[in-house]
Amino acid sequence: MKDLVETIQEYWVQEVMTVITGALAWLARKVQKWKQEQDLVKQGVLAILHDRLYQACQFYLKRGYCTIDDRDNLEYMFRPYKALGGNGTGEELYNRCLALPYGPESGETE
Repeated sequence: MKDLVETIQEYWVQEVMTVITGALAWLARKVQKWKQEQDLVKQGVLAILHDRLYQACQFYLKRGYCTIDDRDNLEYMFRPYKALGGNGTGEELYNRCLALPYGPESGETE
């Protein structure tokens, strides 16, 4: 009986440990791949937000004013852009739009 216990300890414990180690290595690779994909998705969302923020700000700056609804729209894009690590270019444009008047100058039409 003692030989059987020693055999189990010597071989089966090694096999179980090998299986566990293999499973952990597989899981680590899966987590690494998932993290890389998440980073790429984050970069993509950031790029889209930057593009939309840039285009909207260029429009408002060219137009010369920024309504309350326009500002709400900009803020809606800017908050996640900033939280995802957006650079100073988007923030600069955002702040320039916030400094614009709320409506067209007298004599201008929408």
